[in-house]
Amino acid sequence: MAKDRNNKQYSKEFKESILKRIADNESVPKLSEELGISKSTLYQWARNEKKTQGDVPDNKPSTKWSSEDKFHVVLETASLSEVELAAYCRRKGIYVDDVKSWKQQCLKANTTVSKNPQKIDEELKAEKKKAKDLEKDLKRKEKALAEAAALLVLRKKAQAIWGDPEEE
Repeated sequence: MAKDRNNKQYSKEFKESILKRIADNESVPKLSEELGISKSTLYQWARNEKKTQGDVPDNKPSTKWSSEDKFHVVLETASLSEVELAAYCRRKGIYVDDVKSWKQQCLKANTTVSKNPQKIDEELKAEKKKAKDLEKDLKRKEKALAEAAALLVLRKKAQAIWGDPEEE
């Protein structure tokens, strides 16, 4: 069972029995003291177990959960009664209201009418063409404005050199 003092190796069955006890709400500090295994090792085993099972993150604020995690919770709780849902939420560290709002969000996401992708592509092409035409028109107008400004400057210089024709 144990390899050496600093680097112990535990059998898979032993780890599973410990993880089952943790899942049955037995305290990690108590288990650590009883078995002589550090608390950090036990917590690490529990974290790794949750990752391998694809469990949603516990004790994380509901605002930080990913959409995938929220959807997973909605799926898990879809068939639960109110009492079972409350127990589930306590176990996960979330509120029942959060789960209900996530369920509504999932329902709304699936009831929205989506456009045909081909139609969206056609609209995008039309908008790009319109933007290109507007940019072309803007460049033409900027050139005309620059030319008009240059002519105005030249007229003022000519008047300064030769004088105003109206004075004669």
